[in-house]
Amino acid sequence: MRQDKNFYVFLSLGQSNMEGFPGIEEQDKGPVSERFQVLAAVDFPSQKREKGRWYTATPPLCRPNAGIGPSDYFGRTLVEKLPAQIKVGIVNVSVAGCKLELFDKDHAAEYATTAPGWMKGIIAAYGGNPYLRLVELGKLAQKDGVIKGILLHQGESNTGDKDWPKNVKALYESLLKDLSLKPEDVPLLAGELVHKDQGGACASMNPIIGELPKLIPTAHVISSAGCPSRPDHLHFTPTGYRELGKRYAQKMLSLLGG
Repeated sequence: MRQDKNFYVFLSLGQSNMEGFPGIEEQDKGPVSERFQVLAAVDFPSQKREKGRWYTATPPLCRPNAGIGPSDYFGRTLVEKLPAQIKVGIVNVSVAGCKLELFDKDHAAEYATTAPGWMKGIIAAYGGNPYLRLVELGKLAQKDGVIKGILLHQGESNTGDKDWPKNVKALYESLLKDLSLKPEDVPLLAGELVHKDQGGACASMNPIIGELPKLIPTAHVISSAGCPSRPDHLHFTPTGYRELGKRYAQKMLSLLGG
């Protein structure tokens, strides 16, 4: 298949909110436009999906037992608003509960040794190194389309870490280098955690996330204000994910000039 310049690909990474918290409501099940595709990052046996192949982006997009997350309504909103010849693809590699350090390609194996058993299983599904899996799939996606942006939702496990923006910068620059991308062509969109107006358990991390654009000129922070949360005050409700995903999309549409 020749590269299609009208196939816009976005890399998604983070922890459980980017995975999509389990639970998919009827309104989220479809029909989903065939112009919105997901590149399976792992095998999805029950959904009959194979790692490394494109499918219509019916949730879950990340892993077989995940729910909907920001990527779902990010992609749905883009295909609704963009010209009909444009397709949108998502590559989602996310790990519930992980610190940002898991996406440091040189230290992922070391981090994995300290992870709880349930997280080790998720890491193993990505070949033991989620960063390298994301790069592997990013290169595969580039054969078919053009990477137009990176979506990040992470920070709950790094709450209070003042070095987080610096480490995100290093991760972003590493992805750009390994995928031969230019920052001006591939903005970074980072979502806030559950907001203080929803009693967010990690809302104190949002001001730190807000520092990103000072370090990364092509970074943009997506507000979570008003996005409903679950009773744990860590995860969004499906309504919250829909709204947050639409906000990611609105920012990306403005950056695409549409």
